[in-house]
Amino acid sequence: MTGAGLTSADALAPIDRRLLDALQRDFPLTARPFTAIGQRLGLTEEEAIAHVKRLKDDGLIRQMGAIFDTRALGYRSTLVAMRVPPERVEQAAAAVSRHPGVSHNYRRDHAWNLWFTLAVPSEEDLEGTVAHLAQEAGGYPYRSLPALRVFKIGVRLTLSDDGEAADAQSTAAPSPCPLSPRDRAFVRALQEDIEIVHEPFAAVARCLGVAQEAIFDWLREAAAVGWLRRFAAILNHRRVGYGANGMVAWRVPPQRLEDVAALASTFPQVSHCYERPTFPDWPYALFTMIHARSEEECRAVAEDISGRTGVADYAILFSTREYKKERVRYFA
Repeated sequence: MTGAGLTSADALAPIDRRLLDALQRDFPLTARPFTAIGQRLGLTEEEAIAHVKRLKDDGLIRQMGAIFDTRALGYRSTLVAMRVPPERVEQAAAAVSRHPGVSHNYRRDHAWNLWFTLAVPSEEDLEGTVAHLAQEAGGYPYRSLPALRVFKIGVRLTLSDDGEAADAQSTAAPSPCPLSPRDRAFVRALQEDIEIVHEPFAAVARCLGVAQEAIFDWLREAAAVGWLRRFAAILNHRRVGYGANGMVAWRVPPQRLEDVAALASTFPQVSHCYERPTFPDWPYALFTMIHARSEEECRAVAEDISGRTGVADYAILFSTREYKKERVRYFA
């Protein structure tokens, strides 16, 4: 799944690259956000809307909306690795993807070849659901690898010279803050893709029966308590020239894990950095996701991290097939 035939960032006009960088950062929480975006970039409101519509229609922008923190909303999640006979991967992937809690599902070039993420409400049995999915997929060996610690999270692909990479976040699992029925209604409405129009929050306000300012107030409160990570665009990384993503699993001594994670998180190509459980047949405790323009570039970044940390035992798993990639739908 590397870059043949994919849009290159170099082929984008400079204004489009700057616009995509800006949309991945915090979206203006105002009644007319495209006026504010246009002012940042020297565009009129109409020009900003036209550019964003074209980028969305061309598939470079997957979605624009609220990006919530799964754990803070009271959901439990895990990454699951499954070892499936190559001739049965398609059928197993289809069975897994049918579950609404599965947001990402990939085939990767490793003996553990099917990898998916699952999120369920706190009142549901996460590991029981994983076991059920494994049976539905064919009863193949699997490992559930929930995040124990999050050192960095946030896919922000730098496309212009003045673009900003995601900052590293060293966090403990946030303590869920109970959501009221009103809060849940706001989450349901704001997790949807916004319209590219002059007042994109107007339709959301009508749906919720509130003024637009109430939406902005709620989003600020949601950020303060940890429910909301940011309101931003999610890009199709392959369409903007990032043709490879390598999930790198590192075998790190426990006493060195924090230091290695901190250094790996400083790399702008690393979008996610987690500590996960280990098993006798899976000894890798640290996971980093590297987004790059080619597999060769991913390998070069991994080699750089290895050289700077002294961790030589690692595996790079490239995705070879995307079966499912969508946002978790909360309280649906």
